[in-house]
Amino acid sequence: MSETITEAEAANELMRLAKQIAKHNRLYHAEDDPEISDAEYDALVRRNAELEEQFPHLVREDSPSRDVGHDVSASPLSKVTHEVRMMSLDNAFSDEEVEEFVARVRRFLSLAEDEPVAFTAEDKIDGLSCSLRYESGKLVLAATRGDGQVGENVTPNVAHIADIPQQLRGEDVPEVFEVRGEVYMAKEDFAALNAAQEEAGDKLFANPRNAAAGSLRQKDASVTAKRPLRFWAHGWGAASEVPGDTQLDVMRRIEAWGLPISPDLKLCNDVKYMLQHYRSISEGRADLPYEIDGVVYKVNRLDWQKRLGFVAKAPRWAMAHKFPAERAETTLENIDIQVGRTGKLTPVGRLAPVLVGGVTVTNVTLHNRDEIERLGVRPGDRVVVQRAGDVIPQVVENLTRDEDRPAFDFPAECPVCGSEAVSEEGEVDVRCTGGLICKAQQFERLKHFVSRAALDIEGMGEKTIAEFMEHGWLDEGPAAIFRLHKRRDDLLALEGWKEKSVDNLIASIEAKREPDAARLLFGLGIRHVGAVTARDLMKNFHELPTLRETAQQARAGDEDAAAALTSIDGIGGAVVEALGDFFHEEHNRTVWDDLLSEVSPPRYEVETMDSPVAGKTVVFTGKLETMSRDEAKAQAERLGAKASGSVSAKTDLLVAGPGAGSKLKKAEELGIEVIDEAGWAAIVAAAG
Repeated sequence: MSETITEAEAANELMRLAKQIAKHNRLYHAEDDPEISDAEYDALVRRNAELEEQFPHLVREDSPSRDVGHDVSASPLSKVTHEVRMMSLDNAFSDEEVEEFVARVRRFLSLAEDEPVAFTAEDKIDGLSCSLRYESGKLVLAATRGDGQVGENVTPNVAHIADIPQQLRGEDVPEVFEVRGEVYMAKEDFAALNAAQEEAGDKLFANPRNAAAGSLRQKDASVTAKRPLRFWAHGWGAASEVPGDTQLDVMRRIEAWGLPISPDLKLCNDVKYMLQHYRSISEGRADLPYEIDGVVYKVNRLDWQKRLGFVAKAPRWAMAHKFPAERAETTLENIDIQVGRTGKLTPVGRLAPVLVGGVTVTNVTLHNRDEIERLGVRPGDRVVVQRAGDVIPQVVENLTRDEDRPAFDFPAECPVCGSEAVSEEGEVDVRCTGGLICKAQQFERLKHFVSRAALDIEGMGEKTIAEFMEHGWLDEGPAAIFRLHKRRDDLLALEGWKEKSVDNLIASIEAKREPDAARLLFGLGIRHVGAVTARDLMKNFHELPTLRETAQQARAGDEDAAAALTSIDGIGGAVVEALGDFFHEEHNRTVWDDLLSEVSPPRYEVETMDSPVAGKTVVFTGKLETMSRDEAKAQAERLGAKASGSVSAKTDLLVAGPGAGSKLKKAEELGIEVIDEAGWAAIVAAAG
């Protein structure tokens, strides 16, 4: 930290840090979708702590040092007020900080130099905090941490976790005892879950912690039941009686009652052994069946814990010694260029295999042309690789960038189809202009075309599309899917395909012969035309040929045609240009005509009904648990409401899911009615 920072500069930085940390807290705890690694988050928190220590009079009301977890006010799950607050832990990142922690405990307790202080040490599993309340040994309530004071009721969900007994063993169980621990997912189970998600075309989870959190915090417990969740205990909350005088004693009793605890829980009699245990756990980390991110130390004597007490959000008697972000050095052997659905050229680094955080890394994303230039990477360079958030590999340093070798020549042509590759003004991404004649784009677009949000053709997963393309059966584009019934004998000849599976696939395809026009338009993957934009376009043009004609006229310079498009709420110049460019390409027109020779989408009309929200403007914010944002907006349209993306004085209703932020605050300031997802579902159900 700069020693010359002014008070004004510190105040401004604290303001920015408060906003940044609050955002990342929401993404991590409430939405289970973090944008930054744990190490990057920890760096923000440490910087905030340093500034607050130097300028204590500048500590803000919304300071991250005052908060624990996340607000659950907008969660669709019912709320639970913890009898004993669920705290977080302060972090240490070096041996020196651990030594200072131990010295601080000794000073606070005024202990003599020769009086020993024992600590328990256990690995810190990377999961979702959960409190289990047992009464007379029977599980009566399970809750997430939430903001520490109020959490979410997940009792039906934990009933499906085998590690959590519904009834504790033994006759010495207190009348009331809250076991606290972490719900987590093993590495092997996480890999299997993501493989299933990928096969189904669903979103992949970033890491085991996110998968566990997203699985536990389901409104529908049957979803949780399908996920391989586990649990282990690390402490307790409210208790009518504590069965021991030390941390270790009580943890052994919890284990005896039938709850798993860390197999690496150990008693350390001084800081030397604490650090030795930390290094031992760190060295074996890669071989563990679950993800951990540090080691937790706790003063063993409970009477000393009571004397030490708490600071704002953490106990004085405990500390988490975090692992550094895992890095490794290797050779960048090659840079390949992959082509996505929209034609984006993404460089992928091929590495000499290297073990990082227990995972053998061979590939690393280089994002785009600008990132390659920033790092100055070329095949043959020695690079430092880090698993961001211990999951996504990335290059953090080029150790040989100063060597006198030519820079990597980013291609000006698509490596798949040879079409020109260009970047639009103001964009860093380079895209293939080949459109649907590009095999790479064809594969990605076909995946998109059959996905749930588009035509939703069951049985046409990624592997099926790849197999059919290998045989040349989908070379003609999406229309070829509707001609697969002519290849029934060919399909039956494929390994793994039986009469029932072939008949089911053909039936699911035939069921889409009269598709929803907006879904069909969205399924074509035209740039800037998402599901909502496709519906907005079809609500105004009703027929696909009419839309095509207007888009072509607009590209030819017809101002009235362009105005007919941009007059639609939410349609801007980028969409008009993308539509015009799509229909200007002859091969796209050929694919379009071929597709419409196979399918007959009916005239697009949005049937509205009388409802309490008819004629009103509705805004959806936060994470919706039981439906997609697009589905919610479609529901609003059917109910005669207008779905808007921003809150204003014209907004009539805000539907707020978990993680609702600025929109919720603005709605409350404007006095706009706010309901949760369950309230919205009730409105939809009442309207029939």
